[in-house]
Amino acid sequence: MMTLKAIIFSLGVLTLTNCNAQKETKTSTKAPVVTNTKETKNMGKEGSLIYFNEGENKFLKEYDMNVTFKKVSEDSRCPKGVNCIWAGAAVAEVEVMGIATRPVTLRLATMDDAGKNLFSSAEFNSYTISLAEITPYPTAEGGAKALNGKYKIGIRIKETGPKPTIR
Repeated sequence: MMTLKAIIFSLGVLTLTNCNAQKETKTSTKAPVVTNTKETKNMGKEGSLIYFNEGENKFLKEYDMNVTFKKVSEDSRCPKGVNCIWAGAAVAEVEVMGIATRPVTLRLATMDDAGKNLFSSAEFNSYTISLAEITPYPTAEGGAKALNGKYKIGIRIKETGPKPTIR
């Protein structure tokens, strides 16, 4: 009889502890969210530009998608002030994950060239994600290596079909 009381008492304590932990989580998420208009232009409208700094992660509620700008894996763009034979391309690695999907890394380039396996857009969960811009542009003095960690991208997300249903 004594162990039954101890078990019931333990379950009651665990339940109350869990309720308190949930309350703390809810209150911490009510902190004011500040959106910098320079970071996102009309983010609520489909097809508008969404900006990310290198390494930045955002959950985009209107798309039910988590997006992380991992890095620029390649930047062969012709530096400013230099004459080049080929204009070059920059490739950004963007990790996307839906609320019911595993993360997928997309390689988005500044140009489309199927022969070089470069594409400026990719599809994920009934959306087309396109790379609109990568800044800053390399210079003749520093080149692309000097820009590591300083890149910023602008992506555009458009719905391409019906949203997948979760069962």
